[in-house]
Amino acid sequence: MEGPEGGADASPARDGDLGTASSRVEHRDPAARLRARANGTAHDEAAGDPGGQHPAGKPSGIRTGRNLPAAIGVGLALGAAVIGTLYTQKALFLLVLVAAVGVGVVEMIRAFGVRDIQVPMKLQLTGLAAMLAGAYWGGPIWLLGAFTITVLVLLCERMFKGAEGYVRDAAGSVLTSVYPSLIAGFVPLMLAKPDGSDRVVLFIAVTVCSDIGGYFAGILFGRHKMSIISPKKTWEGFAGSVLACVLCGSLMMRFLLDGQYWQGALIGVVAAVCATLGDLVESVIKRDLGIKDMGSLLPGHGGLMDRLDSLLATLVPMWLLLAAFLPG
Repeated sequence: MEGPEGGADASPARDGDLGTASSRVEHRDPAARLRARANGTAHDEAAGDPGGQHPAGKPSGIRTGRNLPAAIGVGLALGAAVIGTLYTQKALFLLVLVAAVGVGVVEMIRAFGVRDIQVPMKLQLTGLAAMLAGAYWGGPIWLLGAFTITVLVLLCERMFKGAEGYVRDAAGSVLTSVYPSLIAGFVPLMLAKPDGSDRVVLFIAVTVCSDIGGYFAGILFGRHKMSIISPKKTWEGFAGSVLACVLCGSLMMRFLLDGQYWQGALIGVVAAVCATLGDLVESVIKRDLGIKDMGSLLPGHGGLMDRLDSLLATLVPMWLLLAAFLPG
């Protein structure tokens, strides 16, 4: 609107105008977008995410992005714990694994509680420990046996509480026994091999590269939304995930496990696809439960399950490919 002199209205800009202008600058300048993400002030649409709305249900207009420095610090600390135990005492690494997945189980159970889905925590944690120990010392048969017994015990335990809500609670118990507990059992199966530590490192590194490659490619170059799949993901981000996974997989397969470049490249492509699907599956679970994160344990990350989703999704395909390429 023009004033009496024909010039632009000199009234101060509203906060919303400043936010919109800032968003336009970030959209044009990849470096500005990266800085905004690092500072946790990236502008994005809520896209149906409960975390992107005010309590009244209206979009906030500004979402707090991942706290990049905190996320990097937490990632480095977790990586040091994994590497430090993998190459010293495998049994100690198993304890770290049981503890980490156990936290994920607790987060799942608490998240289900939001919808009044009752899952017995002690039985789930006992079953988890049995599955991981059985997988490492007994192999696939013991893993499957421990899983089956865990599910049967959970179903019977719920039966004594009456019929009302049985299917709902039983479904939550079985899902938690599979995701994350049963799937996590493939880590000990991988670890039990003579070169198991190297296999686990490759699995973790390639999957982490999917997150890193997709994150930075999406921020710097993301323009085309994967609207059908996820309104917050871009095809450029997915391409960054694939590229990072292929590079990491090829190099690590060749120089760490003495395999072939093409084998590592194939592992990278599969990992990128599965990691993306795992992230989407977890997002659907959280949207259905009406929560933004599974927890708040890790600064800059959310809950532990918010970090395990892509790892769990890539684990079984990675185990199968490594078993096929390196049968020894």
